[in-house]
Amino acid sequence: MKISNVEISWLGHDGFRIKDLLHDRTIYIDPYQISSSEPADIVLITHSHYDHLSIEDLKKICTLKTVLLAPADCMSAFQGKLDFRDMRIMRPGSSVTMGNILIEAVPAYNTNKSFHPKENEWVGYIINLNSKRIYHSGDTDYIPEMNSLNKIDVALMAVSGKFVMTAEEAADAVNIFEPKLAIPMHYGSIVGDRSDAERFKELAKVPVEILEKE
Repeated sequence: MKISNVEISWLGHDGFRIKDLLHDRTIYIDPYQISSSEPADIVLITHSHYDHLSIEDLKKICTLKTVLLAPADCMSAFQGKLDFRDMRIMRPGSSVTMGNILIEAVPAYNTNKSFHPKENEWVGYIINLNSKRIYHSGDTDYIPEMNSLNKIDVALMAVSGKFVMTAEEAADAVNIFEPKLAIPMHYGSIVGDRSDAERFKELAKVPVEILEKE
């Protein structure tokens, strides 16, 4: 789907490709079991679980020019497997500016389960691109920090439950921080199915678009 000069494609699970149509740049988030082979300018990894940090999928899209942003505990997984010239550690609260793109790392963690501990400093991201703010929740529960999100144009929200927010919890979150548009994710692969996305859409008081997997 296109929003102004930004194109957003869901690649399945938590994976997205975001294209800057003004400057011909391509950003990937958590590519996993993807069919796309379009080279990446920037890759964002939310955390080190295999379905978010997939070396096999990174090899499909990364070049020596790719900038890789990831939490600290991901870096050892790249050693000897990928030849990057630019790898940057991201922690909650950190940010990186690359030309017209500002990328902010925000907290992502569980509150009532132990799959994604807060102390791991895993992240979600806010991508500021062509005057649009795109929030990717990462693998998280509905956490207090979400209530402080502001001026989000598109929110990519985990909805499957078990490891992350349920559809109901994700709807509660967007109903508070009120993005202009919400897109459900984290279903149809490891856990969850389209019914989670439909339930989220039913409960959300903001516009919701359910994307088809590319």
